[in-house]
Amino acid sequence: MQLNITHFNLLRLLEKKSNINQRAIARELQISLGKANYCLISLINDGYIKTTKTGKNKFLYIYKLTSKGLETKAKLTVQFLKRKMAESHKLQTEIEELNQEVKALKGRNNTA
Repeated sequence: MQLNITHFNLLRLLEKKSNINQRAIARELQISLGKANYCLISLINDGYIKTTKTGKNKFLYIYKLTSKGLETKAKLTVQFLKRKMAESHKLQTEIEELNQEVKALKGRNNTA
């Protein structure tokens, strides 16, 4: 399975909050309940996370990242960080160019 940004965000969330329910997952990730369910099932089936039922409620599960899930999350984190840093650099360059244009426009308006 090819993991996407939703899978990555889900792995990150489950590492922080292992006893979260699917409705809360959907709300936190701003996705539909159906998509949350689909992503959870695919991560479980592919061995990235495992579930255990809580003794209190038969519908409440605890989600744990497996060693495969932890390793994959770490790799995805590095890839995501590299991509975000490149985007940040590109934005910084664009901001600097726009600042230069604004300064040039101000200079032209002051001399006219």
